[in-house]
Amino acid sequence: MRNYLERLAFILLLATIAVSAQQPTPGIPSTGFPGLDQYRASRIAIYTDDFGELKRYRQSDAALKNAPASHYHVVFIGDSITDYWKLDDYFPKPYVITNRGIDGQTTSQMLVRFRQDVLDLRPNAVVVLAGTNDVAGVTGRTRNEDIEANYASMAELARVHDIRVVFASLLPANNYSKDAKENYALRPPERILALNQWLKDYCAQNGFVYLDYFSALVDDKGMLKRALSDDGLHPNAAGYKIMAPLAEKAIARALAPTY
Repeated sequence: MRNYLERLAFILLLATIAVSAQQPTPGIPSTGFPGLDQYRASRIAIYTDDFGELKRYRQSDAALKNAPASHYHVVFIGDSITDYWKLDDYFPKPYVITNRGIDGQTTSQMLVRFRQDVLDLRPNAVVVLAGTNDVAGVTGRTRNEDIEANYASMAELARVHDIRVVFASLLPANNYSKDAKENYALRPPERILALNQWLKDYCAQNGFVYLDYFSALVDDKGMLKRALSDDGLHPNAAGYKIMAPLAEKAIARALAPTY
C-alpha cells in the first residue's frame, strides 16, 4: 500500500508540473501559444530591470571606444539570427565586424541600446536585421507601423552620426518540423512580406541600402528552405553561407563614395 501511495503521489506531482507548465504566468496575458508564453515568462526580469539589455555589451563597448579606429568598421545589430552568427568566420578583411545581436530582442529593445551598441562605437556602417520577434509579439503585440517607426528612428540616428545604413529584410520561416510550427504560426508570411516591402521602399526613398536575404532563402512555398534551417526560424551554417556574400555586397554599396 505504501509503495502504491508513493507512486500515486509521484504521478500526481508530474501531472501538476505538466499542467502548470501550460498555464500562463499570473499577471502576464496568454498569447495562445504555449512556447511563447513560457519564453516571455522567462524574461520578466529582463523586461522589468534592463529592457534593452544594455548590460550585455556594456564592457565590450567601453573597450572598443578606446580601440584604434578602422576605416571598415561595421556593426551588425539584431536578434538571435545575428547573435548566433559567427561573423568573424564569414567576413574576411578589410572589414572589422562587431556583432551586437541579442537573442529574443525586438526593435523597441534595439532602439533602447542603439546609442551604446552602435552610435558610440562610431562604425562606418551598421547592418540592421530585426523585426521577426516584433511580428511574433515577443515583447507584446506590435503593429507594423510601430515596427517601421523603430526602423526609421534607428536610421535617422545613424545618419546624424554619419553612419551608413544597411537594412536587411526579415527572413522567411517554415513549419517543416514539429518544433517549427509555433514559430511559423507566430510570423504570418503576409506581415513579413509587407515589412520587407516597406523596408525596400524606405531605403530607396532615403538613400539607404536594402539587403534582400528573403529572396535567396525562400522556397517555392514561400517558406524558409528546409535545408537552410534546423528549427524553421534560424539559419544553419548553410543558410549563413548564402547570407554572407549578400551582406558583403550590401556593405560595399553602403561604403562606396558618394559624390
